[in-house]
Amino acid sequence: MKATSAGDGTGAAATTAAVPTARPADGGAIVIDGKAVAAKVRQSVSVLAHEFEGRFGRPPGLAVVQVGDDPASSIYVRNKRKSCQESGIASFAHDLPAGTTEAQLLALVHALNLDQRVDGILVQLPLPGRMDPNRVIDAIDPAKDVDGLHPVNVGLLAQKRPRLRPCTPYGVITLATEYGIALRGLRATVVGASNIVGRPMALELMLAGATVTVCHTGTRDLKSEVERAEVVVAAVGKPGTIPGEWIRPGAAVFDVGINRTATGKLVGDVEYESAAQRAGWITPVPGGVGPMTIAMLLSNVVAAALLRAGNQA
Repeated sequence: MKATSAGDGTGAAATTAAVPTARPADGGAIVIDGKAVAAKVRQSVSVLAHEFEGRFGRPPGLAVVQVGDDPASSIYVRNKRKSCQESGIASFAHDLPAGTTEAQLLALVHALNLDQRVDGILVQLPLPGRMDPNRVIDAIDPAKDVDGLHPVNVGLLAQKRPRLRPCTPYGVITLATEYGIALRGLRATVVGASNIVGRPMALELMLAGATVTVCHTGTRDLKSEVERAEVVVAAVGKPGTIPGEWIRPGAAVFDVGINRTATGKLVGDVEYESAAQRAGWITPVPGGVGPMTIAMLLSNVVAAALLRAGNQA
């Protein structure tokens, strides 16, 4: 199978040849190893980050802003900062108290926009309920928007001119590339229409040449939409949304959902065991799409640093 291209012209997410795979003896799906692919991306990022420091006298820099002390957000932020250190990226921590006002947060974002040591700005979501996340995201310099969620960057993706790409959808495309899943011409169904995953995922799949359907709360017959899909991306945040029996034989299934059951087990949006018996490829939860999100964030930081250095030259 011919692999699709995940490059954006910067080379920051370049990886080596497709991962060698073999279908299990029982005829089930090839399990997509997101940890292994993420490790390859991060290795590439580390090389580029050190090359950047050698050329420009400083490492690429990421500012991570957290408001309050939400436990889940704190874990994500800690992992992102550790990943920066391991990849040769300077991490600038801005931990703001829960009582921070939106005006104070916007002032910090403005200061980071002007800080030449900072190539990427990440404001950890969710924000306290009194804050408007759209206003905060809009305030980030699009050239430093390493989450890829600013309207400018999403608009460029929609116009087939990707610059800084939304991390999770970009990670799905990179996984497809690594496993030789040629997306061009395939029928793809995205379940979920959030601004963070579902909508940009549809744009990424169209960019790759797939024919895309997006399902949401207004979809009348979710079952039939999934059953005909050759590629399924589930991004709802509700376990068991997609029964395994809905999966078309041989389909590629990318499960973005991360849900914790009453027993503490992490599961996706797709019924994994039954789906894996029908699919051609499938991502597990955990260990599938999840590790790719931070890897693509790091890739975007280096891409942003290189783009900014080119603009300043």
